[in-house]
Amino acid sequence: MVAVCLAVALGSASLSPAHAGKAAPDFSLRDLSNQPQTLSQYRGKVVLVNFWATWCGPCKVEMPHLQAMYEELGSKGFVVLGISADDSRSASAVKPTAMSFGLKYPVLQDKDSAVVSQYNPSKTLPYNVVVDRLGNIANVFSGYNPGDEVKVKAAVVALLGQPAQ
Repeated sequence: MVAVCLAVALGSASLSPAHAGKAAPDFSLRDLSNQPQTLSQYRGKVVLVNFWATWCGPCKVEMPHLQAMYEELGSKGFVVLGISADDSRSASAVKPTAMSFGLKYPVLQDKDSAVVSQYNPSKTLPYNVVVDRLGNIANVFSGYNPGDEVKVKAAVVALLGQPAQ
């Protein structure tokens, strides 16, 4: 898995229109307080679903940018759902990692990779899916290189300017 993460780090984050406009599959995962969270509970908000892992270097570089975006845009109807792709062998590192980065957005655990497989069958990390207020996939960004956070933020800001219908 480290090889996948490193390979993605070498490539540029790309916008994939393949899923754009399709309904984002709903899911239910437990957060770090063991409370269930679903994508559908955030209907009416712009949601950035961020797939990451504790062993993924580019994921860790991206996290502070996602936290800053969440802090800046959260009051405007934006939420980040950080979904850890760590399996049961490394799941114990998820909470300490989230705490070390000061993540205030919900961090969910997908230990059996059910949600990761639905959204990101190739399991490249990091992987971001931007979901509009109606629950449809608006953008997909795969990988991370410094500066890619500007593209992700631009996509989110554009959607925040659009009212729910």
